[in-house]
Amino acid sequence: MNSAVKIHPAVDGGLKPAAKAFPGGTLMCGCSQNKVAVAIKGQVAHNHVCGCTKCWKPKGALFSQVAVVPRDNVSVIANGDKLEVVDPKATIQRHACKECGVHMYGRIENKGHPFYGFDFIHTELSKEEGWAPPEFAAFVSSIIESGASPDNMSAVRAKLVELGLPPYDCLSPALMDAIATHTAKAAGVRSN
Repeated sequence: MNSAVKIHPAVDGGLKPAAKAFPGGTLMCGCSQNKVAVAIKGQVAHNHVCGCTKCWKPKGALFSQVAVVPRDNVSVIANGDKLEVVDPKATIQRHACKECGVHMYGRIENKGHPFYGFDFIHTELSKEEGWAPPEFAAFVSSIIESGASPDNMSAVRAKLVELGLPPYDCLSPALMDAIATHTAKAAGVRSN
């Protein structure tokens, strides 16, 4: 494996398989005490590494790691008073710890959005093992906006392919199809 390029600590050593019948786990913020805790029921979907400039990344990571779960499967169980929305104008309302800055979950409040009903989480904030591994890399070129060298992008894409994470400069084809289907239904172009 090309060890010179580091993507994210949770994937740099290879992808771990999902556990069968995974029950979920608890996400914890980065504070040394009085941690924000968020319980997640069940397995995640569409886990991916994301290069956008909005998603929370661990220190030194080029990409964040983001997955979705039904919003009904997400509950703040400790120190919720420490949470605040990072950017109230953003489509995804990212709830972060006011003290350490870690994003605990992102929620879309717009009922007309294709991903309404799903929350975005970072599985690496959990000690439990068995979460579904990332499936692709999204918004790869955006890492340049975070300070990555444009001259290194070929190596970054090669590392992503080596890890089994097809690189896209948007979302995966399945998610782009879901967005387009939602938009077509809303416009009356499709009925199913």
